[in-house]
Amino acid sequence: MDSKPLNRVLIVDDEPFNLEILSEHLADAGYETVTAEDGEAAWEILQHDTEGFATILLDRMMPRMDGMQVLAKLKQHPDFLHIPVIMQTAVGAAENVREGLAAGAYYYLIKPFQREMLLAIVAAAVGFHHDRKQLENQIAEHADSYRLMMSGEFHFRTLVEARQLTLMLSRACPDPQRVALGLSELLINAVEHGNLEITYAEKSRLLQQGRWQEEVESRLEEAQYLARHVTVKFSAQSDEIQIHICDQGAGFDWQPFLEFSPERAFDPHGRGISMARMMSFDCVEYQGRGNEVLVRVLRK
Repeated sequence: MDSKPLNRVLIVDDEPFNLEILSEHLADAGYETVTAEDGEAAWEILQHDTEGFATILLDRMMPRMDGMQVLAKLKQHPDFLHIPVIMQTAVGAAENVREGLAAGAYYYLIKPFQREMLLAIVAAAVGFHHDRKQLENQIAEHADSYRLMMSGEFHFRTLVEARQLTLMLSRACPDPQRVALGLSELLINAVEHGNLEITYAEKSRLLQQGRWQEEVESRLEEAQYLARHVTVKFSAQSDEIQIHICDQGAGFDWQPFLEFSPERAFDPHGRGISMARMMSFDCVEYQGRGNEVLVRVLRK
């Protein structure tokens, strides 16, 4: 599969009008789209495609092969395993969403959809895909030398610095690609939600308006946040690696975010902590008032 950044979206829906309107909205926003009228057609396209997709917008209810069947096949195939899937459905019942989440559909779009929410969800999924690919490529460079690090303390303020630290510390772990995405999420959370006090609702609004990055950069320069930093302590032990992250914010109620709940499935964000816990670390432990988190990576 091609590793270069992609803005290609595969749209799978058995309603021709839905395919047309989704393609139109996404094309207007700069995405290249490929359409399939059902799950079997989508699987055929994937088998012969040579360019790759950044995300798949997948209808749940379809003839021949439905969305859940396509999702199961994707998660069993090494080439498609990590493509983020957006499940679109008119069924908003919690049990249906929960089933999709358990199967690996971390993004949801409910019908009838609003254009702004469609674009926000697609942007989140495509951004996740690009971040994962970029981290994988960067981690591959000089990975072994960082395995020599036994301990260290780091201070940072910005998203750029968070990414730099992600690359360094993940390279010091046994499985850098596994650790990197979760660590990146936690370090970004420490900046945006911790030190800069951007609330969950505010981030939802900013993402829909395309202003999230702008707001983060603006707050970093405000007097009340200028002196705040995130402290990260790294410790490599014989049986595990520990990374302790502490921001200077007021903290938050972290309990609801350990599991990715159906109530947040239709939001363009809110997956970071649960995905870090499920995919990147062997243990995620919040401490204090919620502004500290300790993660563990076992040496296997």
